[in-house]
Order: sequence, then structure tokens, then C-alpha cells
Amino acid sequence: MSVTTAGGPPQLTRREFVRRSAASVGALGLAASKLHAAGSDSIKVGLIGCGGRGTGAATQVLMSTRTPVKLWAMGDLFADQLDKSYKMLSEGAEGRYDRDAFESLAPQMDVPQSRRFIGFDAYQGVLNSGVDLVLLTTPPHFRPGHLMAAVQAGKHVFMEKPAAVDPVGVRTILAAGKVAQEKGLSVVAGTQRRHQNHYVDILKRVRDGAIGEIMSGQCYWNMGLAWDQFKVAKTAAMSDMEWQCRNWFYTTWLSGDHICEQHVHNLDVINWGIGAHPIQVLGMGGRQARTGPEYGNVFDHFACEFEYPNGVRVASMCKQNAGSAYHVCERLVGTQGQMYTDQAVGFLKDRRGNTVYQYDGPNENPYYEEHRVLIDSIRNSKAINEAQNIAESTMNAIIGRMSAYTGRALKWDWAMKASKLDLRPEKYEFGDLPLAPVAIPGETPLV
Repeated sequence: MSVTTAGGPPQLTRREFVRRSAASVGALGLAASKLHAAGSDSIKVGLIGCGGRGTGAATQVLMSTRTPVKLWAMGDLFADQLDKSYKMLSEGAEGRYDRDAFESLAPQMDVPQSRRFIGFDAYQGVLNSGVDLVLLTTPPHFRPGHLMAAVQAGKHVFMEKPAAVDPVGVRTILAAGKVAQEKGLSVVAGTQRRHQNHYVDILKRVRDGAIGEIMSGQCYWNMGLAWDQFKVAKTAAMSDMEWQCRNWFYTTWLSGDHICEQHVHNLDVINWGIGAHPIQVLGMGGRQARTGPEYGNVFDHFACEFEYPNGVRVASMCKQNAGSAYHVCERLVGTQGQMYTDQAVGFLKDRRGNTVYQYDGPNENPYYEEHRVLIDSIRNSKAINEAQNIAESTMNAIIGRMSAYTGRALKWDWAMKASKLDLRPEKYEFGDLPLAPVAIPGETPLV
């Protein structure tokens, strides 16, 4: 049942949230609409999650194609977040790392107050508003339930990475991907490197044997402080749940920790290049710089060794510490050479370290390309489905975190099939929610 807090929107119990997300949503439609396959009607887009990344994704889906696309509905847990997003989309904004500067998108917006939804069940209002495509850009914790509800409702989906924060959520993503496939729905993930020209070119060459048999690899997302400018201080009037949701990047149950939220990009490239997921992992990590309670319960650094089939081992590192060197890239080493990729370049070297190929072709903005590809698939009735790729890359990050948190080595198959780790709270309401203690390797249990 829904519960209501004084002065607030209806809240959901955990049981109700799961029921609404995973059960049949027949009132919303059970099959993919064939509208827009060849016509000229606008594709109606719903935005679920109106933070910075969600607002960026909305700009990109509206600007990525000449195909008529209209923002039709918006939903967020917080009214102030939705209002801020609506204002920015209407008036324009300066650029940032994941968003070009843009002017008013008001001509492509039709979001009256009746199609602006607030609360834990805001996603249901968006799904029930007549949209064709939804952007799932809430904190990662909510992604599995939202994806399942969206595909059961017959909606095409763009979902940000990571896809989940625990093994239970990954299983839901895989199941939802199968539903989408059965319904002919497109599901595109926010692993934009898979739509970035130099990555596509280099990884195709690797998969075609350009560096021989892959023997090892490394990947990194090492950087300085991240998200500090977005921290929200806890006030006396703010519940535990509200503080955690507003600072979701510092809470494991909402973000999966930064190994999931950020490093998943690099792990996805490694899986892509090898053509497989790992079979086991041994990880370590800790919290040396971010020690105050304002940083929730996440770590600030991780280091993992992933073992892939045929004995291939990949070293993985990520950190978010002030004063740290910036190092974000991927490398695969084969019997005939090696591959290197980062956000700007991609090249191949021979066994002696000589560069034998470097991509120098066009490089379209991948944040727009992923939406253009998605819109084209809807228009042409040629569904694409990236659910399994992002589910597996997300699981890489999850098992790396589980190993680092507990100090235990663990196998992929056990985590995927047997782990009962489920980070969902008992109730989705603005109230008391004690934050889990910071993990201590050797003491935190493996679940």
C-alpha cells in the first residue's frame, strides 16, 4: 500500500514498489507500439530522474536527430529537482563534460503540470502519460524496477549506467531485457563508448584479431574529488531517506559505489574487447581521504584483479581522491601487440611497442550518437537491445565491490546465481533509514 508523510507525496512500501515494478502493468499496455515506425508523428519522451545527467540526456535525445521528438512527461522524487530541470531545458544552459551548451528547447517540450510527477511512484505517472520512449536516469538503485515496469508497459528505453547495485538487481535487468526482446522494444544503455567512433573502430579490430590472442589487460578511472559540489548538508528537518537520496553518490545502496557508478565504463570496454565476462575476482579498497559522515558509506579507492576465461587477467583501478593524478583508459595486451583507448584517442601497437594504427577519422559526440541510434531503431522498427551487455558490465563492478568490501575472492557464477545481496530498503518513504556502516574487509559478510 502507499503511505503518506505529512506535507509530502505518497510513499511506497518496499513490497508495493516491487509489486508495481515487476508485476503486470496491463493498464499501461502489454506490447510495443508500432507508432512511428514509418510515420512523421513526434516520438513522445518521458524523463524519469531530473538530475544533471537526466537533464543532459533529455537535451541529447531532443537534439540528436531531425526526427520529431518531444519531451512529454517528467518525473522525479523531488519537486525542486524537476522544476530546476524544466527551467534549464526551457531556457538553455552552458555546456559541461557530458552536455553541450544549448539554447531553449521549449519548442520541443509539452510538459504541462498534469504531466509532471513527484515521489517514489513518479515513474508510474510518466509511463501512464502516453509516452513512447522513457529515459531512466534516476540513481542506479531504482533502475531494475523502472526498466521492468517500462518494458512491461511497452516502452522503448534509454537507461543510464550502471544498471543495478546488487546481484538481485542484475537478474532483474536480464529478465527485463528478455521481455524487451519479446516485445520488439529497443533498450540502449548509457555506456556511450559503444557509440564513440574511435572505440568502435579499435574494438572491432581487436575482435578481428589485430593484436592476436588476448593475454591480459588493465583499466583505470583514477581522478580527483568528484561530486563534492553537489553535496547537500543534512538539516534538522531532513529525514535520513531524503538526505541519502539527495547525496545518492555517497551511499552504496543507491549508487553501488563509484566502482559501479563510474568505473563501469572501463570494465564495459574490457568485456567488449575480450568478448566475455570474468569468471572470478579478487578486490581490495578502502576509505582514506573521504572519512567524514558527509561522504556516506562509500570507499574512495578500489583495485581488483579480474580473471577471464583462458587465464586472461585484467587489473582494474579506480579512485576519487583530491590531488590524485587523472588516469582514465583501457589497455588489452595480445600475443601480437596491444590496444590502447581513452576518451580522446585509440591506437594499436605491435609487440615492440611501435604504433601500427591510430584512428584519425570523425568522432561524433557519443552522448548524442547513442540517442540518434535509439531514435533510428524506433523509427525503422529495428529494435536494438543492450540490456545484457550493461547487466554484465554492471555485475563486473558489483563483484569487484563485494570482494573489496568483504576481503573475499568470489566467482561470477556464485554471485549471479546464488548471492542474496539485495540493497533495497524495507520501505520507500521519507523517514528514518540508518545508513549501513562503512565496509571493513575481513569483517563485512559476503551475502
